[in-house]
Amino acid sequence: AVAARARFELHSSVINPLWRLAELPNTKRLTPTPTLPRPRGRGRETAGEGHAGAWSRGPSGDATVQARISTRGSGALHPAPGSHPSAKADGTCSALRGRGGGQPLRYALFTSALGPMGIAWGQGRVVAVQLPEEDRDATLARLRTRLPRGGLATSLKGAPAWLRRAVSAIQRHLDGDPQDLSSIPLDFDGIADFRRRVYEAARRCPSGRTVSYAELARLAGSPRAFRAVGSAMSKNPVPMLVPCHRVVGSGGKSGGFSAYGGVATKARLLALEAAGGRDAASDPHAEAVGVIAAADPTLAALMARVGACRLARRAAQTPFETLLESIVHQQLNGKAAATILARVKALFPRGLPTPAKLAALSDERLRGAGLSGSKTASLKDLAARALKGEIPDLATLERLDDEAIVERLTVVRGVGRWTVEMLLIFRLGRLDVLPATDYGVRKGFALTFRGGPSRRRAKATEDPALPSPADLLAHGERWRPYRSIASWYLWRSLDQP
Repeated sequence: AVAARARFELHSSVINPLWRLAELPNTKRLTPTPTLPRPRGRGRETAGEGHAGAWSRGPSGDATVQARISTRGSGALHPAPGSHPSAKADGTCSALRGRGGGQPLRYALFTSALGPMGIAWGQGRVVAVQLPEEDRDATLARLRTRLPRGGLATSLKGAPAWLRRAVSAIQRHLDGDPQDLSSIPLDFDGIADFRRRVYEAARRCPSGRTVSYAELARLAGSPRAFRAVGSAMSKNPVPMLVPCHRVVGSGGKSGGFSAYGGVATKARLLALEAAGGRDAASDPHAEAVGVIAAADPTLAALMARVGACRLARRAAQTPFETLLESIVHQQLNGKAAATILARVKALFPRGLPTPAKLAALSDERLRGAGLSGSKTASLKDLAARALKGEIPDLATLERLDDEAIVERLTVVRGVGRWTVEMLLIFRLGRLDVLPATDYGVRKGFALTFRGGPSRRRAKATEDPALPSPADLLAHGERWRPYRSIASWYLWRSLDQP
């Protein structure tokens, strides 16, 4: 009783005023807000920009945590059920009280690829969506605590047609068939104007894309209120319909997620959207896409925009031909390299270079095709080593690991690690190769992650927006064992509008 009284006084005198202050988008804080000790209890504390689904409980199902502390740097505190200034003792939020025109709100559970979900409605509008909890019973209990007087249970068969269509759209969306959920009517009565504007702006973020807190604040008309956007997301009563899982932190960080399962649930939602209904039968890279999307929400959004991965092995080429093409492509953009390669192949009967024919060809003819002196010397050395048997055949390369292949082939003049990595990806079909020095991959990373985890340059003369190879490799650890697939999507990002 003493502890409960102390918590009540703490919320009344400190937390509640701060909570209201955090929702004011343009409030200037003249004094720093206090930092409270980490609350005790078995409930889960959400770190970072926690949001998505009205106050959630921990995996144990209890609600003993009395406050969630946002680590965005604002010091704003988001109370747990029962401690919010608008919450009743049973956890009912005043934003849901009084809706439905005086009629009890109705609710129903439904199945989805994510797990058992719940939905509540009244007067032709959706009032609440409940993401899956630990199991069906926990999901039902959690939804009922959010409704006035527990609401009235209704089967979907007895629900109005518009509501059944909305549930069907949610199910199809989570099954990998992207749906536009932004037209489903929502009940925002009793919600503050700022939060309403944030939710409406978030609904305009389509499947396959993400938006940062700062960008969402700008879209909501309050560009300096990005911290308040995080607070608004934490109180989102209709996740999925207001897609707060698509709201991420700066630099591509996933941010928090206060629904059951935390950021893992957020990553799974983005992965489901990125997979787009593909399976192993129709897309051999579907499993890889799912693994990467679950580990990296920002890359998941890019994969959803690009679509299915079309990375395939070049089955017709020998290792010699692959190395020849890689040497020609070095330090050239795709169009210029393709033009010069076509000229080089035209020097050989039927356009098929062989080691013997390449060795017999004069340097002048190779230079006339557009090759530099350095590349001409590299091709001659490649031909000489191939004739000596120093270039392994395909069967031998298949038995070697990646590093052994790099060691064997980089003895050729002009063949560095990047050249061998291209062979590993496009000829041998190795799935866990990250060419960290490749300009296209680095540029794609910079475009996708807005500078990535670090903005320091590898060399003073390089584009400051590009990540260093070391930074790219460090970030790419989360893409294992499918870094080749991630690299392909980063290349494709350069083609995106």
